[in-house]
Amino acid sequence: MPITSCNPRFELLYSTLNPFHLYQIQAQLITCGLFSLWSPRLLKHFADFGDIDYTIFIFKFIASPGTVVINNVVKAYSLSSEPNKALVFFFEMLKNGFCPNSYTFVSLFGCCAKVGCAKLGKKCHGQALKNGVDRILPVENSLIHCYGCCGDMWLAKKVFDEMSHRDLVSWNSIIDGYATVGELGIAHGLFEVMPERNVVSWNILISGYLKGNNPGCVLMLFRKMMNDGMRGNNSTIVSVLSACGRSARLREGRSVHGFIVKKVLSMNIIHETTLIDMYNRCHKVEMARRVFDKVVLGKRDSVHPDEVTFVGVLCACARAGLLTEGKNFFSQMTYNHGVKPNFAHFWCMANLYARAGLIQEAEDILRITQEEEDMPLESSVWANLLNSCRFQGNVALGERIANSLIDMEPWNFSHYRLLLNVYAVGGRWDDVAMVKDLVKTKMKGRTPGCNLVDLKEIVHKLRSWPPFAREDW
Repeated sequence: MPITSCNPRFELLYSTLNPFHLYQIQAQLITCGLFSLWSPRLLKHFADFGDIDYTIFIFKFIASPGTVVINNVVKAYSLSSEPNKALVFFFEMLKNGFCPNSYTFVSLFGCCAKVGCAKLGKKCHGQALKNGVDRILPVENSLIHCYGCCGDMWLAKKVFDEMSHRDLVSWNSIIDGYATVGELGIAHGLFEVMPERNVVSWNILISGYLKGNNPGCVLMLFRKMMNDGMRGNNSTIVSVLSACGRSARLREGRSVHGFIVKKVLSMNIIHETTLIDMYNRCHKVEMARRVFDKVVLGKRDSVHPDEVTFVGVLCACARAGLLTEGKNFFSQMTYNHGVKPNFAHFWCMANLYARAGLIQEAEDILRITQEEEDMPLESSVWANLLNSCRFQGNVALGERIANSLIDMEPWNFSHYRLLLNVYAVGGRWDDVAMVKDLVKTKMKGRTPGCNLVDLKEIVHKLRSWPPFAREDW
């Protein structure tokens, strides 16, 4: 009699499951005394979900784990937040006589890529070579991805050049590696000569230019992609909208917004949040508000604004000086949508108060956040608030914040500059002179930065000093 006839529920082990079903089936297997028989398949499903705790729990009950079982454990580690433990597990299994195959190394190189350690990648590469699977295509592709993520493009290119056969994944992996390390010229050159492209190929290069702070190339690639008849996906749209926002290209951003609507792409919370951020950066607060209102109305369709959405909205309110609206949105976020505010939200509110001239309230928010979140605030946060004190003429508060910054980073001359500007706005010229003298004293013995620049076959020597070295300050 087939095992599954004991309980039809066990037939679910051959279909797509969710963790809740797996827990139920596990209980039934234990009750029926069939756990040891079905544990390898149960382990596979938990591994597919990246549930490393349950995967290891079940693994301990398998008396003689075979290659497939061990591969599934390595896979579970690769999908978990602890990929480094896969390497420890792998080498322990080797000591116990485990014979890895190509599937083992695909997951293992994925773990090395997540860890970002080329040394571990080389160690696993040696094992793949030793077991005779280093020339199998999926292993080579994983190896290229591994070395690319670790920043070792010399080895990644060496593996790529020595491949007897390359597929689309091979090309995408090497291009992604060069884009990751910022070698966009090489990445683009490989992109132009690759035999075929898919949407992933385009997204890799678009994302690379976005990370390289080159929004113009992002938009150029997107237009070329459309002209080639390639339809983008969610990742493409988010990258392009981000590029429009960073470069304040409202016309292109609205065009992409129209593309989403016309092409009937499923508008999701990621699109809407990116649109809010784009309109916010382009100083079109009303447009950002309209998009946000649609998100709120979309609650009826189970579309809920998340914490990132509210960061975009609060930033838009801060840019436009909409204090009342910003306070209302902050309240709605907590009480109507159940979103717990984090540091980004508190910083947006502090920025909102500072732009409205309420510097003391802004400082109170930051100090409360620092105490409640139990984390030190970055000096740049306080420096931004100090700059607001300068424009608002709040000399006393600005002086207090500046002294705290100088105590925190005495080597950072930009803090002295901000304090000097605060004193200058308040007309405290004696204090301005005092700050200048203090900086000159601290600069004694400092070696200026020096660089040689070749302009029209003439070598120019450029020296850089902190700004207070100039006598005209």
